[in-house]
Amino acid sequence: MTNLSVNINKIATLRNARGGNTPDVLKAALDCERFGARGITVHPRPDGRHIRYSDVRQLKPLLKTEFNIEGNPPPEFIDLVCEVVPAQVTLVPDAPDALTSNAGWDTLANRSFLTDCCNTFKSRGIRVSIFSDPESRMVEGAAACGADRVELYTAAYAEGFAAGRKDAVEPYIIAAKTARECGLGLNAGHDLNLDNLPWYLQNIPWTDEVSIGHALICDALYLGLEKTIALYLKAAGTDF
Repeated sequence: MTNLSVNINKIATLRNARGGNTPDVLKAALDCERFGARGITVHPRPDGRHIRYSDVRQLKPLLKTEFNIEGNPPPEFIDLVCEVVPAQVTLVPDAPDALTSNAGWDTLANRSFLTDCCNTFKSRGIRVSIFSDPESRMVEGAAACGADRVELYTAAYAEGFAAGRKDAVEPYIIAAKTARECGLGLNAGHDLNLDNLPWYLQNIPWTDEVSIGHALICDALYLGLEKTIALYLKAAGTDF
């Protein structure tokens, strides 16, 4: 069964646009859990433009499902994660000024750094996932760094889905099989939505978790959060 982790960054973006506490990020996270999400994902960035470090600290004692903190790991991020001790940390190589995540790690060129990060987090009992492009050598590199999982960066799949879904998913099937052969757990995320998610999971049913934020929150503007999460759980083949 594939777990749905809801990325709540966009809720925080809306809050930050006006200041104050509307919408309430903590309440939204708890509602996502109540409506069936199996995890909550946040991606705090140095500029605090959406999820803030203070949000991360407040969320941890409230959540009952898996908490996933993702981001590029400068020292202050590493300190935050080690303080909060989520179920999972996802290492993402985005620059501080990146609009959104736009590539996976070069796990070969960054092996020493990523190995140190994995050792630090795993010593705290935190599962480590490394954001990876759908390339077998990068997945193998993640395993060599000591990661527990890889999260396949699915932007290319989403972009190619309409033109040819078989071709779009093929590199991901190969990378996912490599992950399984390496003993890695498997996550996926970025631009997954109600249209392209079922086909992805039909072809890679051993995916442990999908992290979805932007599309889900956009759908919720029209459908409501409870109905939207129910539809994503159905698309992921998850009962609630």
